[in-house]
Amino acid sequence: MHIQTKLIQGGISEDPTTGAVSVPIYQTSTYRQNAVGQPKEYEYSRSGNPTRFALEELIADLEGGVRGFAFAFASGLAGIHAVFSLFQSGDHILLGDDVYGGTFRLFDNVLTKNGLEYTIVDTSNLAQIEEAIQDNTKALYLETPSNPLLKITDLKAGAAIAKNHDLLTIVDNTFATPYFQKPLELGADIVLHSGTKYLGGHSDVVAGLVTTNNQELAEQIGYYQNAIGSVLGPQDSWLMQRGIKTLSVRMEEHQKNAYAVAELLANHPEVEAVYYPGLTTHNNHEIAKQQMSGYSGMVSFTLKNDADAIPFVEALQLFILAESLGGVESLVEIPSVMTHASVPKEKREKAGIKDGLIRLSVGIEYAQDLLDDLNQAFTQLKNH
Repeated sequence: MHIQTKLIQGGISEDPTTGAVSVPIYQTSTYRQNAVGQPKEYEYSRSGNPTRFALEELIADLEGGVRGFAFAFASGLAGIHAVFSLFQSGDHILLGDDVYGGTFRLFDNVLTKNGLEYTIVDTSNLAQIEEAIQDNTKALYLETPSNPLLKITDLKAGAAIAKNHDLLTIVDNTFATPYFQKPLELGADIVLHSGTKYLGGHSDVVAGLVTTNNQELAEQIGYYQNAIGSVLGPQDSWLMQRGIKTLSVRMEEHQKNAYAVAELLANHPEVEAVYYPGLTTHNNHEIAKQQMSGYSGMVSFTLKNDADAIPFVEALQLFILAESLGGVESLVEIPSVMTHASVPKEKREKAGIKDGLIRLSVGIEYAQDLLDDLNQAFTQLKNH
C-alpha cells in the first residue's frame, strides 16, 4: 500500500463496533472488568486506551514498526525520556551536536543525574561517530535532518557503524516524517517523533510518538510508557490521527514552498548561508537525495550581519515569530535565544549555531505571499 493511502487507511482507521470512519474519542479513565483479575482488552487508560491505540497502530504502520507495540506520549520529550529509560547508570550515548535544545537539556540536566553519560558528535561526519565510541557506549542518537542546521546523517552507514559496535541507533524523524524518510528501513532500531510538529500539522496538539521494529525493545519501551505514565490523552490522540490523514498533501506543499524560500535566500545579497537539504549546494544533498523522498519544509539561514537577525524576524508579517514548527502556518525563530537557548553558547557555536541563525518553518500558504514577506523584511532592514 502506498504511504499516501496508508496515511488515511492504515493502522486502525475506523471503529470496528459501529463502522464510524473516525475512531471515537474514548474519554474514559477505567473499564468494567469481567471478574476479579479478569479485565477485558483495556483496564486503565494509562495502560491502554482505544483512541490512543489506534494512533499507535498507525505510526507503527507508517514507520514499519512492530504492530501492537508503538507508543504515544504526552510530548516528544516524554517519548525520548521513556526511550532512554532503557539504559543504565554508567552507559554512554553519542548525541548529535545540533539536536533540539530540549533534547540536550534533558540529557545535560536530567539524564546525567541518573548516571547516563554522553558525548556530542557531528553525526553527519561518520569518522566522528567511530572515534567517539567508548567501551560503555550503548546508543547513537541523531536527528536527520537536524534541528536547526539541517545536517544530514547517512542513516544506512551510521546504523552500520552502530551495529558493528552493538549500539542501538535512535533517530528523531520529526523533520522528515515517515512520508519523506523511513529510518527503520535504513537500519535504525528506534524512531521517535515530536508529533506536535508535522504529524499533527495544525499547531493544536502536543504529542510524542515512538516505534521500533524490534519486539524485545518494543516490550521494554511499552513497560516504561506505562511505568512512567506520560501518555497521550484520547482527545489529543484523535487530533493526531486526524492530522496525519492529510500529511501527504501538506508535506508536498511544505516542500514546494520551502524550496522557493531557500532559492530566494540563496540568491539574496544580504544572506551569508542557507541550510536546506533540497539545495544542490547543501553539503550532504546527495545523501539526502538517496535516503529521503523529499526535503520537508524547514529552512535555516544566516545574514551577513548577525545583529540584523532580530530586526529582520521582527519585520516579518506572515512568518509568525514563535517556537515550534510543522504547522500549516509559517513560523520564524532565532534558535540561540528561543528553541536552543538551553544549550550553552560555546556548545552552540561549536556546532555551528550562530547567534544570528534564523530558522523558518515554511507553511503551506501561497508561495509568492511568503516570498513577498521576506522581501519586504529585507527592504525594512536596508532602510533601518
